[in-house]
Amino acid sequence: MITVKDVTLKFGTRTLFENVNLKFLDGECYGLIGANGSGKSTFLKLLNKELETTHGEIIIPKNARISTLEQDHYKYDCYMVLDVVIMGNKKLYDIREEKDKLYLKEDFSEEDGIRLGELEAEFLELSGWEAESEAGNLLSSLGVDIKYHNMKMKDIPNNDKVKVLLAKSLFMNPDILLLDEPTNNLDIDAVNSLSEFLINYNNCCIVVSHDRHFLNNVCTHMVDIDYHKMTLYAGNYDFWRTSSELLQKQIKESNKKKEEKIKELKDFIARFQANASKSKQATSRKKILEKIELEELVPSSRRYPYVDFKVLKENAREVLVVDSLTYKEGDKKLLNKISFTVFKGDKIALLGSNIQKTLLFDIIMKQKNMIKDLLNFVQMQVFHTSKAITVIILKEMNLF
Repeated sequence: MITVKDVTLKFGTRTLFENVNLKFLDGECYGLIGANGSGKSTFLKLLNKELETTHGEIIIPKNARISTLEQDHYKYDCYMVLDVVIMGNKKLYDIREEKDKLYLKEDFSEEDGIRLGELEAEFLELSGWEAESEAGNLLSSLGVDIKYHNMKMKDIPNNDKVKVLLAKSLFMNPDILLLDEPTNNLDIDAVNSLSEFLINYNNCCIVVSHDRHFLNNVCTHMVDIDYHKMTLYAGNYDFWRTSSELLQKQIKESNKKKEEKIKELKDFIARFQANASKSKQATSRKKILEKIELEELVPSSRRYPYVDFKVLKENAREVLVVDSLTYKEGDKKLLNKISFTVFKGDKIALLGSNIQKTLLFDIIMKQKNMIKDLLNFVQMQVFHTSKAITVIILKEMNLF
């Protein structure tokens, strides 16, 4: 459990948080949301003791193992993939390293033997003999091919480096898990594996993410950062949104009733304050009026992106047609008889591996020289809509 008590953080004259009081409990997953620059990642650094508070304290059990998702994909380039994952449990990794060095000593002493016995006992207690197996299973579940497990980090694809660092943070169920944008650069299968892991995770997890679907799947609570305050809500992202909208509605209705009461009191005071027989009542209503306060309705500090497309001419109903598109590299088919039509107004989410999605976009947009190779396998016809949008029809030539 983490207790945040009266925490304030300032950088010079800028205040990020003020008088924050929260408790993060075991068995719960907390989504941390807020506008860019509101301090989500900074708050994780406070919890991980990378930064000190300006005021207040953060209380974490002494022996709790905290694990974070690192963002430097090149930090471990000289290390083996499995070793990087095992580094997620620093104590276990250090014991294993010291133990291996002792076994390699040529002038092995009695003191070395005693120390080795101590290390072996600790290694066994920490389930060290299962470490490589668990690390391998974790990597495979996130989609890292087994052929990369014993390779150096510098020799594996960049997309897999992200997954290795994620596996490192999840390794051997840390007591506290701090994840900053964990779904970035993950394909759909890896995101699903991560979601399943967090749903079954029994310790405390705090995650920063802009992926609302992911937050809905894994979070039991939301922490909203706005105007230097942190507000805790029970439930996932959709529940937070409904709750915050309901709260705004309740405040508006409460203010409306107060405004009606204020008008009623002011009318009475205006009518009877000069009347001697009613002056006491008018004075009494003045005191009531002074005590009525309208609750401030503060709009969210979030700024959502907005792009204004100026339409010069309406486009045709069919914007894009792809018919039986097949593409392969060597003997491997990356796309096989892909067919779909995009109509005016459609909003389409493309799911699949990152390689396949990027390839499909590159073919449609003709952004790579590989389109020349593609012509060996497909026939391309190009025509234009009334809006002069290029529409590509790709037809298989039965060469496979």
